Amino acid sequence: MIEKFIVITNNTLSKKKLEDDYNVKFLNITPLDLLYEVRDYIHLGHRLLTHPLMSSIKPNETPFRTVLISKDKEKQLDMDSLNIIENSINTTKRFLNDFDTPNWTEEILQDFQLIDYDLVHHAID
Repeated sequence: MIEKFIVITNNTLSKKKLEDDYNVKFLNITPLDLLYEVRDYIHLGHRLLTHPLMSSIKPNETPFRTVLISKDKEKQLDMDSLNIIENSINTTKRFLNDFDTPNWTEEILQDFQLIDYDLVHHAID
């Protein structure tokens, strides 16, 4: 990835692996709250660089989310980014309302952390 970016994540693995080389904002919050945080950045003029729901894992299934946004702010609100984040928030809310989040074992949670990190790592490369 050529453009400078900010990593917003609630995944400790993503934080650990990326913080030495990139601007990482780690938040100990739910994935839905993380999406709201990303939306706040978009309202300030940042753009989405990765899709907030870029895996095939349903939003109610994983407690980890990592999103890349532009480091630089635009003068105007990027409507494409806003539409994507709003749709991602609505999709996540719908899944959380319709399906229970499984009570995963620590091993499975580590697998979800790795998947989330791997997706963003490949997006960076």
